[in-house]
Amino acid sequence: MNSLNLTLLTDLYELTMMQGYFEREENEMVVFDVFFRSNPFGSGYSIAAGLDQVITYIKNLNFSYEDVDYLRSLNMFSEDFLHYISGFHFSGNIYAIPEGTVVFPKEPLLKVVAPIMEAQLVETAILNIINHQSLIATKASRVVYAANGDGIMEFGLRRAQGPDAGLYGARAAMIGGCVGTSNVLAGELFNVPVKGTHAHSWIMSFKDEYTAFKTYAKLYPNACCLLVDTYDTLKSGVPNAIRVFKEMKEEGIELKNYGIRLDSGDLAYLSKKARIMLDEAGFPDAFISASNDLDEYLIHDLKIQGAKITSWGVGTNLITSKDCPSFGGVYKLAAIQNHEGEFVPKIKLSENTEKITNPGNKTIYRIYEKTTGKIKADLICFTDEVYDTEKDLLLFDPIDTWKKTLLEGGTYEMRELMVPIFINGECVYQSPTVSEIAAYCKEEKNTLWDETLRLFNPHRVHVDLSDKLYKVKSDLLNQMSKRRK
Repeated sequence: MNSLNLTLLTDLYELTMMQGYFEREENEMVVFDVFFRSNPFGSGYSIAAGLDQVITYIKNLNFSYEDVDYLRSLNMFSEDFLHYISGFHFSGNIYAIPEGTVVFPKEPLLKVVAPIMEAQLVETAILNIINHQSLIATKASRVVYAANGDGIMEFGLRRAQGPDAGLYGARAAMIGGCVGTSNVLAGELFNVPVKGTHAHSWIMSFKDEYTAFKTYAKLYPNACCLLVDTYDTLKSGVPNAIRVFKEMKEEGIELKNYGIRLDSGDLAYLSKKARIMLDEAGFPDAFISASNDLDEYLIHDLKIQGAKITSWGVGTNLITSKDCPSFGGVYKLAAIQNHEGEFVPKIKLSENTEKITNPGNKTIYRIYEKTTGKIKADLICFTDEVYDTEKDLLLFDPIDTWKKTLLEGGTYEMRELMVPIFINGECVYQSPTVSEIAAYCKEEKNTLWDETLRLFNPHRVHVDLSDKLYKVKSDLLNQMSKRRK
């Protein structure tokens, strides 16, 4: 699946625009930014994900004979253009924020610097990949936060919108902090833990619940999680599970990583009752896992109610991002290179202030409070701007400019977020493993203030513009407003 040629995974207008640029015999270097306008779920942050799949897509970017023949059959493209794309390969530069990084609205997650025909072609696929995985990674991160240290397992494959959504959704969920997935193919491709129990059908296929439990326990003594709600959780399921645990112990079979799973009913009430029953029977180390349409909000409430649940299986609401189905990432032209080799900033206007783009060839610096290591703000600036952290730095809100913060020299640190991925068409970046990205993501979230992490009404991290960028943007706005009169 990783080698699949996705070259035609694009909107038709990308190709018609390509032909238009080709016919004009203009293929100037341009800068396109990938960014999003607001955090999903009302979150205080998002998680960048999907870069490795973007890399694979770019590496395999080429028009096969079949692709060219198909485009010819549309009777929309000239033979000269079809001849051009038959030898197509990506020759530009791509810079991106590494996967697992906490990110915020308006800042570029990925930047394409390439001839305009190439930059135009890759828009749709890049957005498709980044939007999906960043959305699921962010959702998973919120679910993990709500669980407050308990393990979250991704169980959503059967409800995902197709195989790719299930596969790469599982990848993103692991980046966001899940401890395992039920998706076996994801386990194989991404080398992440696979976890699971058994279904109600397993129990129903036996003459009785006890026999089903006993058989399963003997098969998997080191991963024995018994589903106790097929008939009656407290009157049948939990007592039969306890009986099996006792018999296994008496037979000298040591149970490791064992417990029960609740999949219906009042999870707070049932877990507390089950906990008492397990403890009184001499199994205080038996875990209680829960599933059943869980999300961060329900887990948060169950924790408040004192539910005795130690691991959570989250499926549909995670893999589909049920309450927010779109990340909202966009791809906008930011600069065009002139004949002198300089990038001339470009800006998109809108009646909605939030949709006005930031012009120019940019990068992002993250500013940390030196004493705590926590994020103070992000600063978008031009690539040629240099900062001395020993000097005072004045930050201001790019919309409410009167809101200012002065950082005294020596009290803060700065880190450039974007790194080179492709240079002149060659990949110069080695993607970490999913487990390494997940570990990095965990470190990243530790740089957020508690107020930003909370599920409800989180504190907003400010994304500011440099003085130079703000001035260029203001000048462009003034120029454009005069043209519109």
